[in-house]
Amino acid sequence: MVQINSNYLKLKAGYLFPEIARRVKAFSDDHPGIDLIRLGIGDVTEPLPRACCEAMKAAIDAMGTSEGFHGYGPEQGYSWLREAIAKQDFQNRGCKVSAEEIFISDGSKCDSSNILDILGEGNRIAVTDPVYPVYVDSNVMAGRTGNAAENGCYESLTYLPINATNNFEAQLPKEAADLIYLCFPNNPTGAVASKSQLERWVKYAREHNALILFDAAYEAFIQDPHLPHSIYEIEGARECAIEFRSFSKNAGFTGTRCAFTVVPKGLTGKAADGKQVELWQLWNRRQSTKFNGVNYVVQRGAEAVYSPEGQAQTKALVSFYMENAAIIRSELMTAGFTVYGGEHAPYVWIKTPEGLDSWGFFDHLLEQAFVVGTPGSGFGAAGEGYFRLSAFNSRVNVQSAMTRITSL
Repeated sequence: MVQINSNYLKLKAGYLFPEIARRVKAFSDDHPGIDLIRLGIGDVTEPLPRACCEAMKAAIDAMGTSEGFHGYGPEQGYSWLREAIAKQDFQNRGCKVSAEEIFISDGSKCDSSNILDILGEGNRIAVTDPVYPVYVDSNVMAGRTGNAAENGCYESLTYLPINATNNFEAQLPKEAADLIYLCFPNNPTGAVASKSQLERWVKYAREHNALILFDAAYEAFIQDPHLPHSIYEIEGARECAIEFRSFSKNAGFTGTRCAFTVVPKGLTGKAADGKQVELWQLWNRRQSTKFNGVNYVVQRGAEAVYSPEGQAQTKALVSFYMENAAIIRSELMTAGFTVYGGEHAPYVWIKTPEGLDSWGFFDHLLEQAFVVGTPGSGFGAAGEGYFRLSAFNSRVNVQSAMTRITSL
C-alpha cells in the first residue's frame, strides 16, 4: 500500500491563511450581503504598473510572430532580466552581486521552501518568533523539526522571540544554529534591521559556519535611507547568506508571479564526507531539474520595473501602500491601541485589547466591524496577544475599516 509523508501529520490544524479563509467563508455564508473589508492576507489590490503592462502586451504580440516566439527559456531566467536586477538592486547599492548569481523564480515563498532541497537534514534551525509560517511549515514537511509541543513550538527548532521588550530585534541564538531564517522588513511585525544588527548576524554566521536565509521581500518599503535593503550590504555576507526577493509587493506581481533568489558564487556547505561544496552548483542543478522557469511574458514585465517609467510607477505604488499604513497607525493609536510597525513595512502589528487573545480579536473584528485581519498567534507562540493588519487595500477600504474599528 502506498505510504504518505507522515511529517505532514505534524503540521498544525491548518496553514494560517487557509484557516482565515475558512472562518471568513463560514461567516459570509451565515451573513450574506455583509460588506467585508479584508486587511488580512498580504495581497496587493492596485493595478500593475503601466510600464509592466505595456511590456507584457508587447511580449504577447511578439509571441504571436515567428521572429518573436519564445519556447522554453533558461531555468535560471533570461540574462537581460538578471542583469537589470544585478545592476539596479545590488551593484548600485555597492553590493557585489553578479547576474550569474541571480535565479528568477515564480515566488520567494516557493524559493524559501525549495531551498531545503539542497540542504542537509541534520542542520540545526533557528527562526524568529513570530515568523512567516512558511519557514516553519516547510521544515515540518521535510521532517526537520520533530514534534510540536503543547504550545505549538516544534522541539527541534530554536525560536528567537522578537517583541516590544527587545524592540523587535532578533537576538543571537544561545545555542549554535546552522540555518537562520531572517526576514527584514519583518513579516508580520513590520520591524526593520539596522546595519549594525545585520553585522552581528553576519559575524555570528561566519564564526559558526552557519547559513542565513534572508527574506528581503519588503525591502522596497524601507523609508530610511540609512537602513540596509540587502544582506549583501554587510561585509562578509556573501560567505554566509542567500537572499530572497520578490516583485509581488513592490510591483503588484502577486497575480503574475515573479521573484528571484541570490546565491553567491563561492558560498559553500559541507557534504557528508566533509568536502566543501558550492551551493550555487546545487541550486542550479535543483532548478534545472525541478523548475522550467518563469514565462517569457512575465519576465519582460519584470524587466520593465527597472525602466525609468517602471521605477517611478513602482515607487508610487509603494508610497500609496505606505500612506495606507500611516493611516492605520494613526487611527489606531488615536483610538488607544498599542501599535508597532507600519513605518518601513506595509504591516501594522497591534497589541490586542485586554481580555482578547489573537483569534478572539480576529472573531471580534470579523463579527462586529466586518474587518478581516490576521491573528498574531498564527505566526508563532510569541505572536499571541498581537494582531496584524495589512496596508494592501484601496484608500477607501482602509479608511472605512479604521472607522469601523475605532467606532467599536
